[in-house]
Amino acid sequence: MVDADIADFFGTLSHSTLVDLVANKVADGKVLRLVRQFLEAGVLRDGTVEPTLAGVPQGGVISPLLSNIYLHVFDVKMAEAGYALTRYADDWLIVCSSRREAERALTDAKSVLEGELGLRVHPEKTRIVHVVQGFEFLGYKIKRGQGAMKYKAGGPDLYAYPRDRSVERFKARVRQITNRRNPKTLEGLLDELNPVIRGWGNYYRRANVRGLFHRLDGWIVRRIWSWRYKKWRTAGWKQLPREKLYGELGLVNLLQLVPSMEGYYSQKGLSR
Repeated sequence: MVDADIADFFGTLSHSTLVDLVANKVADGKVLRLVRQFLEAGVLRDGTVEPTLAGVPQGGVISPLLSNIYLHVFDVKMAEAGYALTRYADDWLIVCSSRREAERALTDAKSVLEGELGLRVHPEKTRIVHVVQGFEFLGYKIKRGQGAMKYKAGGPDLYAYPRDRSVERFKARVRQITNRRNPKTLEGLLDELNPVIRGWGNYYRRANVRGLFHRLDGWIVRRIWSWRYKKWRTAGWKQLPREKLYGELGLVNLLQLVPSMEGYYSQKGLSR
């Protein structure tokens, strides 16, 4: 498998190449001028507008669309060569049946990305890896292992779970919200906390996360107790029991988001 990374993709793609690719499908000159103006709008830094000579604004409203237009050439060339490419924006990987095929795929990918599109494959973040070693993609760590779930009938047993950095970022956000200096009411705190839990949990809920979600649920409850009663070891479990938090107050339970747990919680009469 080729696990690759494009170095500074959003900051280096060519404006002229991108406009030409858009022009292949869009003939309206006003639209093309608008795209070019978006690309060349510049960046405000220390009170001074600096020109943007390449790239698209990362986080811009149409940047994902423009990145897909730019890399569609790559998609087509890899498909024509018979490679199993999976790509989301500038993140991509190629599944191969042998190391020789992976080496050939990487060479062909570099030929398109660097030769035709003027990009650069990151030398330190690009590697050929076996699925037993595992690889990271879109916030997931994926690897083969005994007892893992099968994602395709007859296919290999694969583990998929949140990578460590994703878990730490989630916990950092929860810590920020449940900081003891947060002046909100309990209801206000939960209104701020629930979208974070629900969004992160829904993204990872179909992976191997039952154990992780169970541990995080307990940790989140203890964070709330610590915030409410200003100390970590507290009688919060008596004054603000889990049942009240999840029931009456509507705290989102990560474990309840896991599809395989839906039947269990329905029998318990707990809502999601």
